[in-house]
Amino acid sequence: MFWGKEACTLLMILLFLVGPSAGREPRWRSMRRHARAHQARQPQQNITLAVILPRSNMNYPWAWPRVGPAVERAIRTINSDPTLLPDHHLTYAFKSSEDENGICSESVAPLVAVDLKLAYDPWAFIGPGCSYTSSPVGLFTTHWEVPMITAGAPAVAFYGGIYPSITNTGPTHKKLGRFGLQICQNFGWREHVTLMFSDNKVDDRPCYFAMEGLYTELKNINISTQDSVFEESKTPINYSQILTDIQSSGRVSTGRGQIQ
Repeated sequence: MFWGKEACTLLMILLFLVGPSAGREPRWRSMRRHARAHQARQPQQNITLAVILPRSNMNYPWAWPRVGPAVERAIRTINSDPTLLPDHHLTYAFKSSEDENGICSESVAPLVAVDLKLAYDPWAFIGPGCSYTSSPVGLFTTHWEVPMITAGAPAVAFYGGIYPSITNTGPTHKKLGRFGLQICQNFGWREHVTLMFSDNKVDDRPCYFAMEGLYTELKNINISTQDSVFEESKTPINYSQILTDIQSSGRVSTGRGQIQ
């Protein structure tokens, strides 16, 4: 059989790649060694991530003391393997989204986002997590065409195309609403729902936004809803009146299609 020059060259390369490796350096180690040597010859370009999260308030699941160790470990792992980002060095710049009271602030977060953009020109933003802080920063990152990754921002408003730069890695209230809707449909509750929740109008209002997801989904299939709001931060709470409201406005009845 006649072999052309190109075919012989290809055959030699294939034999070299799949040939016996006894007594030789493993292929992956050789690749890393050559990559490190290449890095030593080439200047590295920095890839900066801008992190905007609560600095110390551990009431937030995305607070920096919780998230920071994972971010730093991921960066160390990537930088230690030159085959992942050849000729690049990953780093981050952090600023807190808290105000002087330790609460996520919708005025602080966008200001520090602009500071980080001007100072570092980051490739991506990590955070914020709170809904009220994620909203203005998400609009900025959309304008800058920079990705924003968050485990927070669960509110329904982040769906619908207004915030295309946001990638949400955590649970959302819209998915919670769909789950509640499936329960209603499974038991035949299709007429009336009473939504009761505590709404503290300070900070991120987690109960309000959680109920918003269910309210939106129920409204989409024309199930009438009635809300009953109370504030747990105010004392005393008249629980007897809350029970009376439940009796008068909602009850479980698959025959009537009602649920509280």
